[in-house]
Amino acid sequence: MKCALVTGGSRGIGRAICQRLAADGGYHILINYQANAAAAEETLAKVKEAGATGEIIKFDVANADEVKAALTAWQDANPEAVVEVVVNNAGITRDGLFMWMSQDDWQQVINTSLNGFYNVTNFLIQKMLRNKYGRIINMVSVSGVKGTPGQTNYSAAKGAVVAATKALAQEVAKRNITVNAVAPGFIRTDMTGQLDEKELIKMVPANRFGEAEEVADLVGFLASRKAGYITGEVININGGIYS
Repeated sequence: MKCALVTGGSRGIGRAICQRLAADGGYHILINYQANAAAAEETLAKVKEAGATGEIIKFDVANADEVKAALTAWQDANPEAVVEVVVNNAGITRDGLFMWMSQDDWQQVINTSLNGFYNVTNFLIQKMLRNKYGRIINMVSVSGVKGTPGQTNYSAAKGAVVAATKALAQEVAKRNITVNAVAPGFIRTDMTGQLDEKELIKMVPANRFGEAEEVADLVGFLASRKAGYITGEVININGGIYS
């Protein structure tokens, strides 16, 4: 059984990615979530609608012990299964000016995006290396590429994942494993629901917010065999904000 794991797969861009990978066929979709069980069930229903199989795995990517326990239990129950695609999508924001930023707001954002990338990818990469095939796709952000005021913690976390993407890509390329990052700008999701879209659109040359499905289409391509010669890249999908 060939599998694709999407962290933070219950809503928004994560859900759209699960649906895209399901529609592209060939993968059993592992939907990771931390808190919203109902949303994860909805995503699973959509994966099945798209003609694929899937299941839900609950763990907090920031908690190393939880990640290890959940993935070990899953692997023990599915010894023949191979996770060929890992999409590190889980992330949180705790925005605020740096001078007033609490240590907790700094730590939580770093733990989820950066340590989450380590916890999940490090667990799964051994088998990928043995199988000589894999696709690792890290969801970063325009904030991690150009920096966004009010998001020093988020920019730091995503910027670190950008650098890790480039380094890991060079380590594993000989084994037919690609490692790429996708950096969305303003995408219409729950996460951006509180933003003033009319005001922010003025910053976007394309004059609109992007859709989660557009990001998912890019991830679907990078996850496919067609993208075998693309690695160590950060692909911006932001309507021209940062060009």
